[in-house]
Amino acid sequence: MSKQKFNIIQSTCIPVAIDNCNTDLIIPARYLASTTRDPKFFGDAFMHDLRYDAEGNIVEDFVMNKPEFSEAPHEGCHEIIVGGQNWGSGSSREHAAWAIAGYGIRVVISSSFADIHRNNLLNCFVLPVVVTKEFQQELFNTIAANPQAEVKVDVPNQTVTNLTTGNSEHFEINSYKKYCLENAYDDIDFLLSNTEKIESFEKK
Repeated sequence: MSKQKFNIIQSTCIPVAIDNCNTDLIIPARYLASTTRDPKFFGDAFMHDLRYDAEGNIVEDFVMNKPEFSEAPHEGCHEIIVGGQNWGSGSSREHAAWAIAGYGIRVVISSSFADIHRNNLLNCFVLPVVVTKEFQQELFNTIAANPQAEVKVDVPNQTVTNLTTGNSEHFEINSYKKYCLENAYDDIDFLLSNTEKIESFEKK
């Protein structure tokens, strides 16, 4: 997983309008047996069985294979997924979050997330943003009309904005996780950053 500080993320989006998109769709079970933590391995496995058929051929009508959405995520391009409701349902496999992070996604926007998957995303430096169903549909409509439309996610102010319409919503995030994202800290990094305080407390 890539530890990048979160501030403002402005990017085009990949619309994955699949309600109840479960972790088996996000990463098929056969990839769970691997012992590697190579981000590319899991990124290549992201949505594999929707992107490719049983013979390994590209499924051309799947959204991630369409020319306007097939470019690999990079700064300002396809770093955001707009997903259907109940994103990440099913098994609690951490590999699903590894796959999303490995593909290069930094934000997933949905009207609802499975709780365990939501926490796994945060631990992998992917921000899950919960919006209303109305705003979610507006984003889908905007992207359908213009695949180059951009969305701005302002982490410090906890807002997500459709730059085409100007409409914006506030999203919630745990204050500890927000601090960690803004500083590119995992749990160990956070503890190490407080070494002096911890040692001072122990002396007392």
